[in-house]
Amino acid sequence: MIHFYTAATPNGYKVSIMLEECGLEYTPHFIDMAAQEQKTPEFLAINPNGRIPAIVDDGFPVFESGAILIWLAEKTGKFLPVETKARSTVVQWVMWQMGGLGPMMGQLNVFKRYFPEHIPAAIERYERESYRLFGVMDGRLADAPWLGGEQYSIADIACWPWVRAYEWPGLTLDNHPHLKAWAERIGEREAVKRGVQVPPRPEMTEEAKKAFVERARTILA
Repeated sequence: MIHFYTAATPNGYKVSIMLEECGLEYTPHFIDMAAQEQKTPEFLAINPNGRIPAIVDDGFPVFESGAILIWLAEKTGKFLPVETKARSTVVQWVMWQMGGLGPMMGQLNVFKRYFPEHIPAAIERYERESYRLFGVMDGRLADAPWLGGEQYSIADIACWPWVRAYEWPGLTLDNHPHLKAWAERIGEREAVKRGVQVPPRPEMTEEAKKAFVERARTILA
């Protein structure tokens, strides 16, 4: 049995989508990050870095979302090619997301949504970099149907939850048609629809947005 520790974040949704795509049985455990549950000794024994997501697969802990995607792909033989060059291409895009798309959009959220002080230079820097990365993806998707090439893979699963959240920091996909079409295509997959309900995000009314920002600020403290 897989125990899955997560919260309603793009990194968490990568893993829930992968679990659903692979048809694996799992038990979800929702971590209240505002309550610092990710810093408890019990959770740190699973992930010493104190971040979600993490899994425990038959007693073996795996942390870092990219590492979890690779673990599950190798476990099931799905969404990661066996041929050496094809596999490397997919892994390159997973690493690209881990080192670029996620951190840059994450910092844009911090400075545009969560940081108490308004720092225009920081916002402009991370907004510009997020759009640059959108352009990298758009260029790739102009040449191939999926980030890894001809087949849907963990590269797409890694990147999609971040692209899906583009509106939260005030970005748009309108100038990146290939990326927009890719995002819409993935969003229609039944496993993806199930995955983004683990956990479900509340409806984002204006009051809910304010409450979400306040909770996020406690995590940054």
